[in-house]
Amino acid sequence: MRNNNTKLSILDCIGNTPLIRLEKMEEELPCQLWAKVEGFNPGHSAKDRIVNFMLNRAEERGLIKPGDIIVEATSGNTGYSIAMWCAKKGYRCKLTCTTKTSKEKLDLLKALGAEVTVCPSVHADDPASYYMVAKRYAEDTPGAFYLNQNFDTNNSEAHYQTTGPEIWEQTEGKITHFIGPSGTGGTLCGIARFLKEQNPDIKVIGVDGQGSVLKKYFDEGIFDESIASSYKVEGLGKTIIPGNFHVEYLDMMIKAGDKDSALMARELAKKEGILMGYSSGAVMWSVLHLAHIFKPGDLVVAMFPDHGSRYLSKIYNDDWMREQGFLDAPKTNGAHKNGVDSLVKQDVSC
Repeated sequence: MRNNNTKLSILDCIGNTPLIRLEKMEEELPCQLWAKVEGFNPGHSAKDRIVNFMLNRAEERGLIKPGDIIVEATSGNTGYSIAMWCAKKGYRCKLTCTTKTSKEKLDLLKALGAEVTVCPSVHADDPASYYMVAKRYAEDTPGAFYLNQNFDTNNSEAHYQTTGPEIWEQTEGKITHFIGPSGTGGTLCGIARFLKEQNPDIKVIGVDGQGSVLKKYFDEGIFDESIASSYKVEGLGKTIIPGNFHVEYLDMMIKAGDKDSALMARELAKKEGILMGYSSGAVMWSVLHLAHIFKPGDLVVAMFPDHGSRYLSKIYNDDWMREQGFLDAPKTNGAHKNGVDSLVKQDVSC
């Protein structure tokens, strides 16, 4: 518990995010639906938790000291959390992102003093990929420390020790289903591990991107690089199998598409007044698409990883949405189409 009489730093405000009832979205479900809203972290995403946990541990073990350079490949949110941590603790940071990272995320990173290199969206093993550029910089630069969120298991440990217990306590142990996006796997699998230890009957469902390799790896145990393709959703899915992706804690995976995820995030904002990010739309779409597996008395918790302010130039921008073919073009008589298109119920394999 936080002591209100204690002076807090920005890093002390990480965690203890609210669990919010989604009563309007519940109307399409036979059960209760709650959202773990990680946008309430000071860095506006769940990545605050792993960065604070991982870098504090590295500092305690003497692996880093103020003045060193923290390096990471990021879709933006982890980078923001690193930049925030470095600004507060007296470190420098070097971050690599891909070309699909939103302008808002890039501007936020630079605002906190991060050095940012934007890399092409290519295969992970390509020398120009954001993974390889970050690794090469860390290897070649004195005083550089590579966070390595994909493979350092302190990533999932952070959520095992914080987010999982919070959800268990906030639901008074009544949670029956947990649904969250999988990128590095740290958030999804760290929470899943804790919840499964409390009650093995809790069902954990991971959400993957349409161009990602994670679902096939879960379903068949095969890392099939040939199915990897580009997609728009940020912070969801992978073209590699991260070391924090532990399939033994998952019961099911579902793929959510770019259009469905974008439209659902917009619908969520209009119905619940909660402005969430792109992957949160993917999670919400998946919950509604799986309505048939829930029953009265179930308590479903959906993970919403980040805030929608990171996507104002993308999913919350009508022009961008039309450019992607996600919204109809304006009518020729000049009338503006308001609102969000209805949820498109595509046949997504579970």
